[in-house]
Amino acid sequence: MAEAEQQRQQPSTGEEEPLLGGVGDATQQQRPIYHNFVLGTGVVAQAGAWILAAIVWGSVFSHDLILFSVHPLLNSAAVLFFVQGILILQPTHTAAQKKQGTYTHAALNDVAVLAAVAGLVVIEYNKIDHGGTHFESPHAILGLVTYILIALQAIVGITQYFTPGLYGGVDNAKALYKYHRVGGYITLLLMLATVCAATQTTFNTNVLQMQLWAVVVASVIIVVGVGARIKRSKFGWMAGK
Repeated sequence: MAEAEQQRQQPSTGEEEPLLGGVGDATQQQRPIYHNFVLGTGVVAQAGAWILAAIVWGSVFSHDLILFSVHPLLNSAAVLFFVQGILILQPTHTAAQKKQGTYTHAALNDVAVLAAVAGLVVIEYNKIDHGGTHFESPHAILGLVTYILIALQAIVGITQYFTPGLYGGVDNAKALYKYHRVGGYITLLLMLATVCAATQTTFNTNVLQMQLWAVVVASVIIVVGVGARIKRSKFGWMAGK
């Protein structure tokens, strides 16, 4: 009886259970914020992100650099920073950690957005300079959709937190956080799909020669690492025991 009573008094961990992995894989508790980068399966996500970056950068730097080379370098860097931005904010415990995590998340994502925009400018300039077609290949179409989502995520994320009055107050802005989270995960998936599609472009086939299987494996590792730290309780409609 005493044991049963003790079990009833213990707090439920259902809301802290990740979709993948075991309970506590992303429970920050009182650890410094920088632990979030590798906490639980964060180290798996980091491995995938750096492997993906190494694949792209290794392929680019193994050939003569041209203006176009900047495009894959910048966009792969954007993916790397976006992954860091997600990992830093996924598990937070105290109000101070949440605030610190939010500012760090914003800073990392700002760098990622700047890198992505610069990558877009480079490819568009290159297209115009060579009279190429715009947004024709699956890679280009996926890239365009991803750029749009990145812009929306940045605008909504910044205004939700720093100017909640635009949404009618703090409570209304907080009610949209779960949609921002979902949008972030969808955007990451599209970014990875865009990188995978890049392996099928003419430039990659003839010059860079990145292997689709290698990019897919690195992407899957990222998804597993990030997905294992997702908390169902952060999504109102997904919460459950």
